[in-house]
Amino acid sequence: MKVFTLPDLGEGLHEAEIVAWYVSVGDHVVVDQPLVSVETEKAVVEIPAPWSGRIAVLHGKPGDRITIGAPVADFEIAAAADAGTVVGALPRDSGAAPAIEPTETRERVPTGIKAAPAVRALAKKLGVDLVAVAPSGPEGTMSRADVERAAATLARAGPSEPLRGVRRAMAGSMTRSHAEVVPATITDEADVEAWPASVDVTIRLVHAIVAGCRAEPSLNAWFDGKEIARRLHSKIDLAIAVDTPDGLFAPVLRNAGERDAADLRRGLAAMKHDVLARSIPLEELRGATITLSNFGMLGGRHAALVVVPPQVAIIGAGRIAPRAIAVDGRPAAHRLLPLSLTFDHRVVTGGEAARFLTALIADLQKPE
Repeated sequence: MKVFTLPDLGEGLHEAEIVAWYVSVGDHVVVDQPLVSVETEKAVVEIPAPWSGRIAVLHGKPGDRITIGAPVADFEIAAAADAGTVVGALPRDSGAAPAIEPTETRERVPTGIKAAPAVRALAKKLGVDLVAVAPSGPEGTMSRADVERAAATLARAGPSEPLRGVRRAMAGSMTRSHAEVVPATITDEADVEAWPASVDVTIRLVHAIVAGCRAEPSLNAWFDGKEIARRLHSKIDLAIAVDTPDGLFAPVLRNAGERDAADLRRGLAAMKHDVLARSIPLEELRGATITLSNFGMLGGRHAALVVVPPQVAIIGAGRIAPRAIAVDGRPAAHRLLPLSLTFDHRVVTGGEAARFLTALIADLQKPE
């Protein structure tokens, strides 16, 4: 009997969610035959069988989360079979998987809350988090009535829905950003009245971000908060936020500064296709040096955006609309493109951010 464990699927990942099994217990499989697909961060990854043999045990069902190094499937291997080699599999010093405890199994014990043991037991039974309950008893003491009222509110709100897949990854990224980044945001508008009707807005934004990075390279950078060190990038690997029903993706448009408009458009189309098909490789979701969120395609003018470490900046483009401005001292209606730049103020100064945004706007305001 050989036990196949979940291999390392990418840098920094600790767990994955089972999406679908392609085999059943008792099936005879051959090496490299599709075994299972799992979702980790923002991509679905197909894992092949590492050996030929009969499936004896499948560990988990669709929807279950398993940690890196935990058992995936047990194989019965014929004595003469070639066991092969699993690239990227973790070494197993013993039969036990690494003790990586899933975060959802950790119980949070409320502290500083005045509640009798019976009230705490009732809250646990009803699934009520005492931290979120307003006490009504003397000197801030929690009562049974407080817990029951909170439970009734939860019942009216409907069942709790665990975040999975893309939304779970987004929650993790946003939590990390909130904990690590010191954000600051500046806003402005670009007068795009001279743009032709056929303009490709996204491509214009990409070109403008390239212009901004060349004028102020400090925003095309990574910051290591532990080492207090930054890394300036010569290449511009631009992440572009893509909204889907499953959540937010940010595939990376590589080397945006050295590609012409036609090549960029082909790259964007391929990225969008792969995102919607959930077939985009994990490596195409990593390594961005700066991010664009063109949220104006949906609505909104300005936004305080979220910088995802180790990046230090994200640009937001709002909805283009005609607004009154002064032209040669007279009022006129011009199409304006609202812009928001959020940056990590630990490493980017206000002056650097302003120079970047000024260069970006100057490029956008060119007729072509």
